[in-house]
Formats: sequence, structure tokens, C-alpha cells
Amino acid sequence: MARTIIGVIVGYIAMFILNFCVFVGLYAVVGPDNAFKPHRYLASNRWIAMSAALIFITAIIAGLICAVIARGGKAPLALAVVVIVLGFLLAIPAVMKARANADVIRMGDVPSMVAAQRAYWPIWTPFIFPIISAIGVIIGGKLKRRS
Repeated sequence: MARTIIGVIVGYIAMFILNFCVFVGLYAVVGPDNAFKPHRYLASNRWIAMSAALIFITAIIAGLICAVIARGGKAPLALAVVVIVLGFLLAIPAVMKARANADVIRMGDVPSMVAAQRAYWPIWTPFIFPIISAIGVIIGGKLKRRS
């Protein structure tokens, strides 16, 4: 039981760190013109697609880490449930941020810290990402069973 709990916690922390690093790196590579719709802080369709793919990959890695630490079992499923619950809870402030920043105009190059403060997703996006992540976690957990 302790290994399961540790696996879920470490898996979630790993996913958080991986997502942070990936998104900072991705923004540095693609820049604001590809990350946002013109003159707005609304995520572009390209950014949403890249984000979905990257959170899926980081979730697979997190699921694998969780399964390795917990030595299989139901730990990846527990992590997937945690990801969905916390993801839906975090979607609420994301929707509030979208409504608050919808009228903010973006001008020129935007440093990553400013982009993180003002950027927002279409309303549906924060509710889809936890589901994508949960699917990735389950797939990652199944990779452990194969080896």
C-alpha cells in the first residue's frame, strides 16, 4: 500500500515537473506568434495541438514511473483518477482566467513569465487535458507490465 501511495505521488510530481519543463522549452522554441492567436493571449490551435501531444507523452512517462515504483498493481489507475480530479479542479480557475483576460491585447514579443500570467485556453481545453493525461497515465502503467 505504501509503495502505491508513493508511486502515485512521485508519478504526479514527475508529470508536473516534466510538463513545466516541456512548456517552458516549447514556448522558447515556437515563440508568442505561434503560441497565441494574433493580438491576443488566447492559445492558438497549433499550441493546443502541441500541448495535447506533449501532455500525453509526459503522462505516459508519469504512468510508467508510478508503475515501476508501485511494482504494478492499480497504482497507475489511482494516479489517473488523481489527475482527472485535480485537473478538473484546476480547470475552474483556468476558466475564470480566460474570462478575465479575454480583452487583454498582446503586443509584440512577450516574455515567458508574462505569457504564463496572461495566457488562457478556450473554455473546453482545461477539461479535455486531464482526460488526455489520464489516458496517457494508464498507457504508461501498462508499459511496465509488458517488461
